[in-house]
Amino acid sequence: MNLTNYLLEILKFTLAGVGTVYVAFYLIKPHLDKTENIQLIELKKTISNQTLPLRLQAYERIVLFIERVNPASMLVRLHSTGLSAAELHSIVANEIRNEFQHNITQQIYVSSRAWAVVNRVKDDTLSIVTNAVKALPETATGLDLSKTVLAHLSHLQDNPYDIALQMVKEDMEALF
Repeated sequence: MNLTNYLLEILKFTLAGVGTVYVAFYLIKPHLDKTENIQLIELKKTISNQTLPLRLQAYERIVLFIERVNPASMLVRLHSTGLSAAELHSIVANEIRNEFQHNITQQIYVSSRAWAVVNRVKDDTLSIVTNAVKALPETATGLDLSKTVLAHLSHLQDNPYDIALQMVKEDMEALF
């Protein structure tokens, strides 16, 4: 019987100890969770402070890309007297592809929506210039190509480059 009493005493102390640990854990757990959440928020804040300048720079770069591939500015910048329409088309297509390749890493820092706008601008600009050169006779000059492209853009109800810039700006504003 002595052994039974001894085992019951051990069982009582064990249950009391487990109960105490259980109660202490559930009293301290909210504090531990709160501390963990605060640390997580601080980590996110630190990361955001470090990446925000990079993200803003990426948005600046894609705005610059849209402006540089806008035919209104690109054709003036790339036009040279004596170029045929085919030669100017080749120069414009290479310029668009080079600009895009130069900015391709910016997709890491901008939203999927903003990067989709960049891709669409690139593809649509290439399409506009390619369709314009196909519509011209082989003897057409670079000036003829420029006039055709700009005339096509002037007939559009809304300027697609202004729309793209507006979408990127709205996306960037969501950062704040």
